[in-house]
Amino acid sequence: MRWRYVFYLVGILLFFLGLVMVIPMMFSWYFREQSLRAFIHSFVVTSGVGIILGLVFRGKKVEIISQREGMAIVAIGWTVAGLFAALPFYLGGVFETFIDAFFESVSGFTTTGASVMTDVEAVPKGMLLWRSLIQWLGGMGIIVLFVAVIPFLGVGGMQLYKAEVPSPVPDKLKPRIQDTAKMLWKVYAVISIVQVLMLMAGGMGFYDALNHTFTTMPTGGFSTRNLSVAYYDSVYIDVVIIFFMFIAGINYSLHFQMLQGKTLAFWKDSECRFYLIMVLVLTAVISFNLYGQVYDTIGDSIRYGAFQVVSIVTTTGYATADYNQWPAMSQLILLVGMFIGACAGSTGGGMKCVRIMCCFKYCYKELFGLLHPRAVVNVKIGGKTVSDDVIRSILGFLALYTGLFVVCSVMLAGMGVDIITSISAVASAIGNVGPGLGMVGPMGNYSTIPEMGKWLLVWCMLLGRLEIYTVIIFLVPEFWRK
Repeated sequence: MRWRYVFYLVGILLFFLGLVMVIPMMFSWYFREQSLRAFIHSFVVTSGVGIILGLVFRGKKVEIISQREGMAIVAIGWTVAGLFAALPFYLGGVFETFIDAFFESVSGFTTTGASVMTDVEAVPKGMLLWRSLIQWLGGMGIIVLFVAVIPFLGVGGMQLYKAEVPSPVPDKLKPRIQDTAKMLWKVYAVISIVQVLMLMAGGMGFYDALNHTFTTMPTGGFSTRNLSVAYYDSVYIDVVIIFFMFIAGINYSLHFQMLQGKTLAFWKDSECRFYLIMVLVLTAVISFNLYGQVYDTIGDSIRYGAFQVVSIVTTTGYATADYNQWPAMSQLILLVGMFIGACAGSTGGGMKCVRIMCCFKYCYKELFGLLHPRAVVNVKIGGKTVSDDVIRSILGFLALYTGLFVVCSVMLAGMGVDIITSISAVASAIGNVGPGLGMVGPMGNYSTIPEMGKWLLVWCMLLGRLEIYTVIIFLVPEFWRK
């Protein structure tokens, strides 16, 4: 392990993070807010530390990064980015304790959207923009962005890309991984611009449209309003956000193919079809459950049911209704949706649809084998056979995901948090969803969680965003051995 080079790249990452702080700094200056000073100090500290690390650990250029080094750079990079991105919140007086500022920052970068802010609308606009901006950066991945600009360092970034991109098998759209990263970010930026324009067309101001786009495309869910999207009470805005949440949950390689003229790319992809059908079925079931019990018209039942299903399945976390007051069946379906998540290669969290598909097909294969012991049956996704190595990797991931969920839920409950809140908070954190049930429901927040519970949930958010292995590998003794 070449720790010198690991810290050198982390230093470069911090330098760029400091430069990004100039954007909310300009907004604070424009709105004449006192938070401007906090951004200036944070910019100086973050960029300064980045420059120092870069100079101290600078050495020979490295052409190849090992898998172990890639995991270390990504895990340390995300943690350090969360620590320094918390500085504006802490120095600006948004939070009294650093753990709250760190929680909000990590929640932003991991696109979880779990907040400890009790009054969002009272927070300076520059701070809210920073909060939304770090979600947008974290959605496609700060390391993927880093890989896109990393050629000047002379580094092959495949190991960094593989360690961060949320997919069992990362798509490589171009021969060079740097070109792939650039293409993903271009698609991401183009779709974001379209959403800003469409929200403004519905009467939303530029500032709010920009913030909500920054938190829709990464499936993050931070809002500039205490009531989230429910504040606008607009069918048009609901539909626009549903549409962009849905497409943000689709593998971005399919968006790239679509832009290249392959109009049937979405339907030809088996995972995308599974994702679409799942959303439609869950929407139909929840809408039927809500009709007559919560809403008097089928139109309202579909409107609010569809919004919440897409918001939870894509792990965005926006809300247009208090689903804490919905029937138990609807709440349970939404809780299950937190685990399933969106497509691999999207900005969504959760287990990912392709893993669920593989698991179902593997279970069917085992049942079929009991009836036909001599039959040779392969698990296929999209007409292609899935190797046994990939199947084992997926089953291992699902086992780790479920085991960590159980252990962390028990630990949070042991801190005095009620069982519904504990289960949903951990499911939400690992799935990078945001709101849960109970005290952390859509109209509540995480401010009442004990301090140790917040540290635990921060770890869970990083686990979910970096797909478990990149974080949990640090607990394996062999990782530290030569």
